[in-house]
Amino acid sequence: MRTMKPSASPGVTFPKIILLPNGWQPEGIASGSGTSFYVGSLADGAIYAGDFGTGSGSVLVPGQSGLMAMGMCVDQRGNDLFVAGAVGGQGRVYDASSGALLRTYQFQDMSNASPPGTLVNDVIVTREAAYFTDSFDAFVYRVPLGPGGALPDQSAVDRIPLSGDLVYVPQVPGELVFNSNGIEATSNGEWLVIVQTATGNLFRVDPQTGVTKLIDLGGATVPIGDGLLLADSRLYVVQNWLNIAVVNLSDDLTSGAIERTIADPAFRVPSTIASFGDSLYAVNARFDTTPGPSVDYDIVKVPRD
Repeated sequence: MRTMKPSASPGVTFPKIILLPNGWQPEGIASGSGTSFYVGSLADGAIYAGDFGTGSGSVLVPGQSGLMAMGMCVDQRGNDLFVAGAVGGQGRVYDASSGALLRTYQFQDMSNASPPGTLVNDVIVTREAAYFTDSFDAFVYRVPLGPGGALPDQSAVDRIPLSGDLVYVPQVPGELVFNSNGIEATSNGEWLVIVQTATGNLFRVDPQTGVTKLIDLGGATVPIGDGLLLADSRLYVVQNWLNIAVVNLSDDLTSGAIERTIADPAFRVPSTIASFGDSLYAVNARFDTTPGPSVDYDIVKVPRD
């Protein structure tokens, strides 16, 4: 997680509500360099680039039939935008300035996948690698990074099986069960943190072995956990209809306590968050609304502390 400091440029207002294009169907958001941010589209994999300071923006990556964009993260060393590709079993990397597609990584062989297949849901980037979650298959996908964040070819990708305390909840006929969802990493990359949407449990994950350990919240859970953001010892967990939980974690990430819940009248089923300065920016995914070209979407700024 990178916390950016607001600029004092003239005309910068940092609006509370940032509008997205109608019909966008947002899910993931990432902070970029300076005051920039990026939001993906579930509808067609398009990427919108905007500015926290002015609220303005435009389409950086046009949509393409059959693509989806979920969680995302910017590696500022090379200004690369990593995007979780959802049902296609892919992770994609774009140039965050030009929108050019730099790499596509195929994590699952979809020709042999069993229903419901795969859902590459979220991604976090450390100095050593990018890690992607899969909500339907118990793996973390690792894309090792070279000096300065250099991107490898497909052959370098690892599929790390998840073991230990995290056990995937089986799929139920007629509905989709979401397991691993949001992912974060400690600043040194030693540990990952994953939320399991189906149970509301949080897990510490060893990025080398995939061994997981339940983070004990004293019997509490974070139901419908979606996007995560880790800032020092505080973990912010977006819970869709249930707002945003703030969890204070122990130094070793084996226990924690829910401190409070961040709510706002402007929330309309947020999915993920980004951080800038002393604020959080929550994407209103509006999962309770039937998608359509006239449906409006936005981002809501709320105090972080």
